[in-house]
Amino acid sequence: MKWAKDAIGYWCGDIQENQYLGQNIGVSILDSGISSSHPDFNGRIVGFGDFVNGKKTVYDDSGHGTHVAGILAGTGKMSNGAYAGIAPAASLFIGKVLDQSGNGMVEYVMQGIQWILNLRKSGNIRIVNISVGTQPGLKKAEERRLLDGVDALWDAGLVVVVSAGNYGPGEGTVAVPGSSKKVITVGVADTLGIAGRPNRSKWDYSGQGPTDCCVVKPDVVAPGTSIVSCNGNYKKYLQKPYIAKSGTSMATPMVSGAIACLLSKYPDMTNVEVKLKLRESCVPAEGTHGWGMLHVERLLSP
Repeated sequence: MKWAKDAIGYWCGDIQENQYLGQNIGVSILDSGISSSHPDFNGRIVGFGDFVNGKKTVYDDSGHGTHVAGILAGTGKMSNGAYAGIAPAASLFIGKVLDQSGNGMVEYVMQGIQWILNLRKSGNIRIVNISVGTQPGLKKAEERRLLDGVDALWDAGLVVVVSAGNYGPGEGTVAVPGSSKKVITVGVADTLGIAGRPNRSKWDYSGQGPTDCCVVKPDVVAPGTSIVSCNGNYKKYLQKPYIAKSGTSMATPMVSGAIACLLSKYPDMTNVEVKLKLRESCVPAEGTHGWGMLHVERLLSP
């Protein structure tokens, strides 16, 4: 996480001195669940809904959701802070919409969306992270249903942050629902040229626009290749508490976490104001068609 945080200008005064780390901000993650036994989340899993198997116990049988949650809001307790997430003080509402293999149905996501809408006021949910995208070939009616769902979250005042998918870099490869005009769509910045990067080869898999409505996507990019975060299986299988994964799924919670930090500093901001501030604060990134690279110091500046 250190090289990724360096790349996005994370180590600023608002983070290190003023400690705007997502306090009093509820973030919902629609994914494969979360490992309740991982110490990096102790006491901050406020809500859990399982729309795949209907279980009441908090769990993650895939590990994808735990990794995403760690990037967004892990405390780094098992690493003395080395692998802490972007907003380690945020409260987490976890909706399980992906199964053990990381697959899901539109119906599961729609149920998760309704769950969030029902809880948003009582839980002060301000941000929804969806590191989930459809595969090519989904029926248009199902795509439209999913797009209408994320748009409903946005229209309710929530900041919706969605991954661009990993089917790029060709034109028109942004995954649904990242193709929504309203949501903030996140792609991966090519690590070639980023100081401290974990590899020296070119990684160029992020979904790209334009969308069917000729909208430039992704909106913003962030590091997403070889990101070390929480391992959902570490205790069950006596594995290490952290593991590396790659994808736009990993870049998305970096942006969501940065927005949680922003809202902990400016809690009265609307989702539209957040989107505008994010656009204004990005820095140029090679090969990016949207606003550029996430930059936390610029994002949190007055």
